Order: sequence, then C-alpha cells, then structure tokens
Amino acid sequence: MSRKIPLYAKILIGMAFGLLFGFLVVLLGLNQFASDYIKPFGVIFLNLLKLIAMPLIFASLVSGIGGLKDISSLSKLGLKTVSLYIVTTIIAVSIGLTMVSIISPGSYLSQEKKAEYLQRFSNDITEKQKVAESLSDNSPLQFLVDIVPENVVEAASNNTSMLQVIFFAILFGVALILAPKSKVRIVKDFVDGLNEVILKIVDIIMHTAPFGVFALMVSLLVDFVGDDLSASAQLFGSLGLYALTVVAGLALIAGIIYPTFLKFYAGISFKKFYRAIFPAQLVAFSTSSSAATLPVTMEQVENELNVPNEISSFVLPIGVTINMDGTSLYQAVATVFIAEVFGIELTFVQLLTILITATLASIGSAGVPGAGIVMLIIVLNSVGLPVEGLALILAIDRPLDMLRTSLNVTGDSMIATVVAKSEGMLEK
Repeated sequence: MSRKIPLYAKILIGMAFGLLFGFLVVLLGLNQFASDYIKPFGVIFLNLLKLIAMPLIFASLVSGIGGLKDISSLSKLGLKTVSLYIVTTIIAVSIGLTMVSIISPGSYLSQEKKAEYLQRFSNDITEKQKVAESLSDNSPLQFLVDIVPENVVEAASNNTSMLQVIFFAILFGVALILAPKSKVRIVKDFVDGLNEVILKIVDIIMHTAPFGVFALMVSLLVDFVGDDLSASAQLFGSLGLYALTVVAGLALIAGIIYPTFLKFYAGISFKKFYRAIFPAQLVAFSTSSSAATLPVTMEQVENELNVPNEISSFVLPIGVTINMDGTSLYQAVATVFIAEVFGIELTFVQLLTILITATLASIGSAGVPGAGIVMLIIVLNSVGLPVEGLALILAIDRPLDMLRTSLNVTGDSMIATVVAKSEGMLEK
C-alpha cells in the first residue's frame, strides 16, 4: 500500500506529523526528549543529503560537459544559463524593494519588541557580524578569487566551497572534450558510471525522506518555540507584516514570474511544472538547503520534466550557488524593513545600491542554512544601516529561510527547463 503513495505525499505526511508531534512535545514539556531521541534522525537525514551533494555535482557536471560535442556548445550553454540566473535575481530584488516600500512593515513594530529582540539576539549578531566584516574587507573581485581552489580535495571536503568544486568540474569536463577521444574514453565511461551509481544512492536516501522530514520538523519547532507557545505567538504577531511581505514577494515570483517564463520560453504549464518539482520543494523547505536538495531537484527535473541530464547536470549545480532569487528578495525586504524600524529614510541611490549589492551577494552564496544572514549584513553595511537591526528578524528567519530556499530550488528548475527548451533538447 505504501508503495502506491507518491513521494511528495509521503513527505507531506511526515511534515504534518512532525508539526503535530512538535506541538505535543512542547505542550507536554518533552523538549529534552525530542532533542535527545528525535533530532538526531533529522541530522542524519541532512547529513546523508550533504554527503552525496559534492560527489553528485562533480560527477554530473563532468558527465554533462563531457557529453557535449565541442567547446562552442559549452560556452553558449554557460552564457545562456548565467544570463538567465542574473535576470531573475534582478527581478526578485526589484520586487522585494517595491513591495516593502509599499507595505512599510517596519512602522508597525513596537519599541518594546525592538528592545527585547536586540537583547535576545545580540550574541548571534556579534558572531555573524565578524564573518561579514571579514568578507567586506576583501577586494570587490574577491568572489572571483574564491572560485578558484588552491586544493580541490580540501574544497570538496567543505559543502560551502561548492563554487570551487564546480569550477574544477567544468575545467575537468572541458579537458575531457579537448583531449583525444580514444585516450579519454575510459575516463568518460568511469565518470558516467560513477554518476549512475550516485544517482542510485540518491534513490536509496530518498526512501528515508519522510522520516527525516518528520524529525527535522519536530526539532525545528521545539528549538523555535521553546517552552512557551503564547510567547511564540506574540513574537509572530509583532513581525507578521514583515513576514507576510516576504511571503507575498516569494508568492508573486512563484505564481507570476516563473509561470510567465515557462509559458513563453518553454511551453510548459505551471501546473505540470509545479507538480513535477513538488518533492524537491518539500525537501528544500524542510532542510533550508538548496545544496542538500540538489539530488532531489535533479531527479525530479530529469524524470518528471524530461530535461536531459546533459542540461540538468550543468544548469542545476551552478544554480545552487548563483541563483538565489528567494534569498535576494528577502535581503531587499529585510534591509528596508530595518531602515524603517530605525527611522532611516533611504534615498534612491541607496535603494539602487541595495539592488546591486543583493544581486552580487547572491553569486557564490553558500546553498546552506543561514548563509543569507551573513550576506544580509554585507547589504546592510553597503547602505550604512545599523547591523544591530538584524536582531529584529532573526527570530522568524528560519521559517522564511525554508520558504525562500524552496523558491531558490524552483528557480533553478525553471531555468533548467527553459535552457533545455532553447537548446531544442526538452524531450516530450
């Protein structure tokens, strides 16, 4: 009977039971039990996804690039992919700035709550500000330096160095195309076989997804709510308008911008598209990591949308680090919100600076939970806003992070579909 239930339904069931059980744990005061005996299974599931992310990126990229006929095909594909990613990012930031300027959520937060949040999250801000300061002291072209690894083995051992692994994989794939076919056939066959093995490992891991999502939802709820449900409701109410602004912006992109691209450039209905990638969205929502979700994203895009591996293995891994539409929109809304809270009126030049900085900050941002917070500090510094205001949004950052990660994954899938169609490779 369970085999007849589709994957997305199983994940939804696991998520629903996780929420219900999480509230029950809080009501009964069993927080320590959840931390000791439930949370570890969520961590194990997350570790399994992270475990396979780097091997999948390398094998799939090399296999995809190695399958191209010549270098001209690669340069054309790369230019098209990066251009589309940048365009959608600029659109996302523009929507965020427009919506937050119209709604002005920062004017509704009471002074008492500002003081409470500043006190509660001061330690988290100090740690993240140190990371941001170390990044802001670098050259404007530091992100280019960071792309090229000095040790590829070391880069592969760190999930936050995904761009470096992508760079080496692209370089390896290009060399595979340029080298004499007779001499590299064994290498290509090995990489293709390795890719198939890794994809099979992904299938095995996904059988544990409903249980992993259940454990993740329970632990997230317990960590966020703590012991007092009423206090949690009060905090949500104080920042509800800010959260709704972010959610409305994400919904606008997912419901209008992406379907428009799909209709005019891919000829695919939004219903078919969202039904196909729904499992990937759920995993992204529960893990808050587009990198960890990459194996599921690739599987759904290839099997349900019929995008060939040659396209998906190139477009999707790059999208994990370059395409951050949800994160970019969130950074724009959060920056203006913090300015409103502190009574600072932003000029047009400052808004334009936010647009440019948020777009650039999304390039190379690690596809892991919490990376958006560090990038947000850089955006705040770019327009001279007090970083302390970050404390006002940290409490509800986690659920919004889950939503914007889902949009990031959706954007990656949309671009992969559009690129496949433009290359005449979208299978019926």
